[in-house]
Amino acid sequence: MFYIRNLENEFEFFLDMLYESIHIPESKPSKEALLNSPDIRKYHEGWGRRGDRALIAFNTKNQAVGAVWYRLFDDNTKSYGFIDCNTPEIGIAVSEEVRGKGVGTLLMRKIIQQAKDEGYINISLSVDLKNDAAINIYKKLGFKDYEVVGTSKTMIYKL
Repeated sequence: MFYIRNLENEFEFFLDMLYESIHIPESKPSKEALLNSPDIRKYHEGWGRRGDRALIAFNTKNQAVGAVWYRLFDDNTKSYGFIDCNTPEIGIAVSEEVRGKGVGTLLMRKIIQQAKDEGYINISLSVDLKNDAAINIYKKLGFKDYEVVGTSKTMIYKL
């Protein structure tokens, strides 16, 4: 059993999950190096601005086990899954010990509902082309292919 709530005091856990969400199968840089690189820093720097939302999943022992988030970007700070300035981009990761137990799907459904409640028309995400398991889950949730850029696929969900 898992429960979901808004990010409160778990910013370090959020950063851990952001690091985990970045698919680099071999020679992945350290958390500090990767999260401070210019292409990744924009996903967390100044967190708490308009359009930032994060949800944290907890197990029955009240341990954080997963996170999903979205953030708005603009033409000057385009993200990997950038569609436009009004489409938040989602990121997600779950702790290794709970993978395959439905936490990711639960988080995705909650963040989709959150985006609907906040009046967004679309949400997007970027996924590594080789991450077939994630792509299949996103398609089952209703995400559609939008474009391929380099080694990543951008997908969109129309709310």
